[in-house]
Amino acid sequence: MVLKRTVLVVEDNEINREMLTAILSSEYKVLEAENGREALLLLEQYKEVISLVFLDIIMPVMDGYTFLSIMKSDPAYSSIPVIVITQSDAESDEMAALSHGAADFVVKPYQPQIILHRAANIINLRETAAVVNQIKYDRLTGLYSKEFFCQRAREILLRNPDKEYDIICSDIEHFKVYNDVFGVSAGDRLLRDAAKVLKQGVGSQGICGRLSGDQFVILIERGWIYSNEAFPGIMKEIAQIPHAKTVIVRWGVYSVTDRIVSIETMCDRALLAAASIKGQYGKYVAQYDEELWKKLLREQSITDEMEEALEKGQFEIYLQPKYTSGDKGMAGAEALVRWRHPQKGMQSPGLFIPVFEKNGFITRLDQYVWQKVCEILREWNRKGYPAVSVSVNVSRADIYNADLPDMLTSMVGMYGINPASLHLEITESAYTENPGQLIETVRCLRERGFVIEMDDFGSGYSSLNMLTNLPIDVLKLDMQFIRNETAKPEEQEILPFIISIARRLKLRVVAEGVETMEQFERVKKAGCDYVQGYFFAKPMPAGEFEKLMAEAGRMIGD
Repeated sequence: MVLKRTVLVVEDNEINREMLTAILSSEYKVLEAENGREALLLLEQYKEVISLVFLDIIMPVMDGYTFLSIMKSDPAYSSIPVIVITQSDAESDEMAALSHGAADFVVKPYQPQIILHRAANIINLRETAAVVNQIKYDRLTGLYSKEFFCQRAREILLRNPDKEYDIICSDIEHFKVYNDVFGVSAGDRLLRDAAKVLKQGVGSQGICGRLSGDQFVILIERGWIYSNEAFPGIMKEIAQIPHAKTVIVRWGVYSVTDRIVSIETMCDRALLAAASIKGQYGKYVAQYDEELWKKLLREQSITDEMEEALEKGQFEIYLQPKYTSGDKGMAGAEALVRWRHPQKGMQSPGLFIPVFEKNGFITRLDQYVWQKVCEILREWNRKGYPAVSVSVNVSRADIYNADLPDMLTSMVGMYGINPASLHLEITESAYTENPGQLIETVRCLRERGFVIEMDDFGSGYSSLNMLTNLPIDVLKLDMQFIRNETAKPEEQEILPFIISIARRLKLRVVAEGVETMEQFERVKKAGCDYVQGYFFAKPMPAGEFEKLMAEAGRMIGD
């Protein structure tokens, strides 16, 4: 059964109203009103369920023109078409009806077939326009839909071959978290208000669209300088949106040089530029270029091959020795991972580790490294070597895993290893994200017997307050920090001050990246307990490290 569309007849003359209702009822469900006031009440009740209004002009209480003006000024009803009923076909009557917003008019007496045809045509026209608008505009924000934006952008580029344009895509960072915290309604409001800000900012210089979710796109004539300083106005306006003070928007720019490239591909490239600075403090805009494209291709290649590399054992454990600064006795090692690719050879960790941190594979690689180090430690125990510790990395993704303490406890138990021989390195940047959870996890790990090392101290996030709050055992000073400090005159360096604080907190201190005798003498004089770096030994395969242990003749356990 097909549901009939609803038509409202507004006519004060009962006979005329009944005649019109009789004509329409064969095709439509008909609502009746005696005057404009009654009609407004019905509109309020049924809203856009009503597909068409037939309206008499001369009526008591509220005449047709007054009703029409009120109706067309209200967005809830303004799109409903109106056919005005007139006594004559004079041009003045037609002009008056159309100027008040009527879609058409009919003259009394009624001719059934004409009325039915006109009703059907106007309803079809309205419904077709509604479908077109749904395709043309994004329902939530009112911006162009992705499909229509691409169509309009293509037309603009074709019509203006001599003008230069840019595609700018924006991406709201952590929008899913915003939705989870404040609710979907607040998220929708943020998107609507952000869309308004973008549209006002672009004005007549370009067009705006919504690609999907929290991603917007702009086509604009070139003329802007795309830098972090170019967007403070827009960022400030977005910050005025409720709960949006901490919202961060990343922008990617693709300069339209090759017009053969599809608009969709241009948008993808702009989004790739925005994604390239995700999570980077102080960076809000990035320009797409060929270097970025090559970098993304490299990252994709790494992602495509990582699973197979893990399964086939292409990741190898290298160990870098750590020595006591007093007598240069071997005191342990740091475990590092290398990727021996069958075709590309040895891959630098600087290439694949950042990719794994982004795509989440780092947690699986870390667990692989922990297991391999446990195997090495078990083998050393079996051979009767004196106890020596090995430090392993615990990434930010690992440290927020609630099962981490149980996982590591189970692992060392399975291999029969003392937890104190497996030192766990956490980076100081992890403290800035969720200090409460980090402190709780570290405390639990220490209670299980693990030794906690704070890695990369001095790399940019350093907080002396962090040292007093976080229950750690060892402070590892970042390689670049050591370089900078040892390059200064002694009276200007802060290294002795940092070490004095570590002493008060009963922390042992490791200087990383010691490459020269001068650096070694400086860190030794400052009071560092341990040193590691190329001045003593480069990272080496586990087998070579074992030989080095045997040759060293003595080892100092931690």
